[in-house]
Amino acid sequence: MKRDPTGFLKKEYKELVEKDLDWKLRVLETGSTPHAVVDGKEVIMLCSNNYLNLSNHPKLIQGAIEATKKYGAGSGSVRAIAGTMKLHVEVEKRLAKFKRREAALVYQTGFAANAGIIPQLAGKGDIIISDELNHGSIIDGVRLTKADRAIYKHRDMGELENILRDADKKYNRILIVTDGVFSMDGDIAPMDEIVKLAAEYGAMTYVDDAHGEGVIGEDGRGIGSHFGIEGKIDVEMGTFSKAYGVVGGLIAGSQDLINFAYNKSRTWLLSGSHPPAVAGAQLAAIEVLETEPQHVKKLWDNTKYFKKELESMGFDIGESETPITPVIVGESSKAKELSNRLFDEGVFALPIVYPMVARDKARIRTMMNAGLTREDLDFALEKFEKLGRQLNII
Repeated sequence: MKRDPTGFLKKEYKELVEKDLDWKLRVLETGSTPHAVVDGKEVIMLCSNNYLNLSNHPKLIQGAIEATKKYGAGSGSVRAIAGTMKLHVEVEKRLAKFKRREAALVYQTGFAANAGIIPQLAGKGDIIISDELNHGSIIDGVRLTKADRAIYKHRDMGELENILRDADKKYNRILIVTDGVFSMDGDIAPMDEIVKLAAEYGAMTYVDDAHGEGVIGEDGRGIGSHFGIEGKIDVEMGTFSKAYGVVGGLIAGSQDLINFAYNKSRTWLLSGSHPPAVAGAQLAAIEVLETEPQHVKKLWDNTKYFKKELESMGFDIGESETPITPVIVGESSKAKELSNRLFDEGVFALPIVYPMVARDKARIRTMMNAGLTREDLDFALEKFEKLGRQLNII
């Protein structure tokens, strides 16, 4: 029988559809704004990572326009050859200064940062110790290494110490990797305790602060600032794609780290650099964070109000400490139905279901935005309460 080399594509997709596990994409017909048009319907946006509403900030738009006019539409190369523009270097210098670190390096995406630098930090004869709920990009980065792996229960410092104690005499390098803000539950890694344990056992620390950059810490400086341990985390990884309102990954730390990454990190070395428009907008985003603290304040005011009201209605919002607020409903089918009915009522908030979360922990993951007004939040809360009662969630 002749083999069908691509037949599995249709077969496996069909299986996903039959199990209702396929992604059904909705299409934005406006920018990523608090009031957006999605699939032809005007909705309140509650599932964007654009936390500070900076994607549409006039300074970011102007920064992109001016950079394009001056430098053109593309960079022409990878950073290591002819694609490092003055603008890219300026972004990295400003970013390091903002985060109070010696140096910083910008990647094409956050995923590229994790996939590019984690495999270079540990190899054969080493061990990587990872929180069980770490992001998929961390997991993929770890899979690219020849290092041994160990996983500790979510935020369980006792188990982490047990693993460290066992690893201490067995391995050359020990790397502890964790999300800063966990994207499904909105809780925060106890980074101060992790850093303390790492120092005791001579381990490196790596934090994926994608959902913390621009959100937690002084004026959005991230998890190091949040815990008062700036300069003590070996690798702070983050992204421009969320609160900064643009796109791109980043790492910040010592000059030694950046020199190492320049020469070792293949996703950085072998991918085209950001177009000037992206770098121009990144630079403007850093400036906005430095000079306009009202955006972070408004984000947190909205977050506290929204959480308080959801809890008062009887919704389960888990252990969230951040603008990521899960509305846990249990069954996957119920989460999907709630999401669809919210959309019909003018609220865009997507379901997160098994296998992305446990079978009985399906939820609507809401993401707060500094651009939403109190009236917007009350409208959304009214719809959550109405539908929550109809579906016997509350």
